[in-house]
Amino acid sequence: MFYSVEGDFRRNKDAQELTLANVDSTVTLVANNAFLSLTTSTNKRHRIGKFIQQRKKRSLVRVVWLIHPNVVSSYWGHLREVQYRGGQNTLRIHLKHQSQVAGGSELSPLQDFLQWCDRVCLVLSSKVCVSKEGTVAEYGMLAKDNIEEGEVLFTIPRSALLHQGTTKISALLEKERASLESPSGWVPLLLALLYEYTSSQSHWKPYLSLWTDFKALDHPMFWSKEERDRLLRGTGIPEAVDTDLANIQREYTDVVLPFITKHPDLWNPDTHTLELYKQLVAFVMAYSFQEPQEEEDDEEEEEEGEKAANPPMMVPMADMLNHVSNHNANLEFTPDSLKMVCVRPIHKGEEVFNTYGQMANWQLLHMYGFTEPYQSNSNDTADIPITNLYKAATQGIQSDSDRQLLDEQWEMLCEMMQEKAAFVFGKQGCLTDTELHTVLKVLCMSKEEFAEFNDNEGWEEDEEEDEKISLAFSNEGLPGLKASWKGLIHEAARLTVRSYGDDQEGKREGGDVDRDKALIENMVALAGLNSRRQNALQVRYGQKSILHRLMALTQS
Repeated sequence: MFYSVEGDFRRNKDAQELTLANVDSTVTLVANNAFLSLTTSTNKRHRIGKFIQQRKKRSLVRVVWLIHPNVVSSYWGHLREVQYRGGQNTLRIHLKHQSQVAGGSELSPLQDFLQWCDRVCLVLSSKVCVSKEGTVAEYGMLAKDNIEEGEVLFTIPRSALLHQGTTKISALLEKERASLESPSGWVPLLLALLYEYTSSQSHWKPYLSLWTDFKALDHPMFWSKEERDRLLRGTGIPEAVDTDLANIQREYTDVVLPFITKHPDLWNPDTHTLELYKQLVAFVMAYSFQEPQEEEDDEEEEEEGEKAANPPMMVPMADMLNHVSNHNANLEFTPDSLKMVCVRPIHKGEEVFNTYGQMANWQLLHMYGFTEPYQSNSNDTADIPITNLYKAATQGIQSDSDRQLLDEQWEMLCEMMQEKAAFVFGKQGCLTDTELHTVLKVLCMSKEEFAEFNDNEGWEEDEEEDEKISLAFSNEGLPGLKASWKGLIHEAARLTVRSYGDDQEGKREGGDVDRDKALIENMVALAGLNSRRQNALQVRYGQKSILHRLMALTQS
């Protein structure tokens, strides 16, 4: 709850002084029609309030400043009025709850957050506004005026970022850093969020209060297992979520719970539960940012080894922008601040979109809880598991010697790449073309060729060859591949399509994707589906469309 100071002041360009009764006599409040500042005995001035209202009447100006409750508790105690003395006039100035300000209405969470942004010196362009209306999700940013490429939409000082170094418990997290290590690397930030989200005195409360109960987060990890397996079968999401949930429980049980139990003054296992921890993991997945590593020369990378990724951090305001692949803004990192910069012209009334990266729909749903319409997501992909390529190869076995050769080839490939590896196909062709080229080349070798390949311990890499491979596995090049290679790709794609469980024996191949397309294009029928079914449909249809196109391009 915020408070306000208000009073009638003679029109005067000079600042006015508010003398506080019953507090340290060296503390003075200085007010004008913009800010309310506090000057301590060390002559340091702190801006503690913001001008929010002014009404002129004859020679008097009624002025209202907004003041954070921490200031009230720190400097005024239970005081509810102060004396103003200026010139020959003495006025009584009352301290009021914010609910008594601006017509008696309570500040909304969004208004509270925007005023917090002012206090932390987050600068928002006058050409944009944050809104819950006219955006694709609960919150979003709209252009109030035409915006040109290169214009800065808002600037966030690094002191306003929420991470393990800025939280109130940063010293403890740094001291105990060794005990907080985990495969995810997220534990320090999640502990900070557990503390700040449940602390009534948190500096970050206006920001975190935008998410009252995380019900807006609808990641598949919050769906029932039955619903995930039924709606998302074949997409790879159910398996990824099962892994996530197992890792989250292990991390909470092994690392987080012992730590918070050691510090009962900061955390309580009854409040800071596994369920809240899981919600905060989803919050970090959906809304956090990772600062990219500085680019280094290849020689420096070899000498120092690969650097660990920067830990995630929460970036107020930036995380309110929604994502599309064809975005119009991008977050830039500087030593002192982060800036959201327009990357192409935005017209008045249009929504400002950031990008979360080149994300396929299955990745967007898994990590962020939403999808883009398949047609507009230029980054959509479909995976073909390497095991499906092996199954396709076994269908051509005609003798025991052929079986033995295939087993030896498969054993070598498993040593070269992970058994759970997959080949990724996008809308323009294969995105993992070099790996697919290697596997096809090995699987289609004769006994003599494979023996020579073994003796030579592989083949030499050629950069020019890489360019030829990329072209060969693009949509333009796929029809021209060797017949044996096309046959393996075609059959592996067909096996992958069958994993969705839509095709039934005796029905025309491709009928399932036609049904999905008809449903997506029927706006009335699509609107009749709940959000989970709509998102699952976009993922399945996108993946199957790519696979069916691949099958057409590799048809014998």
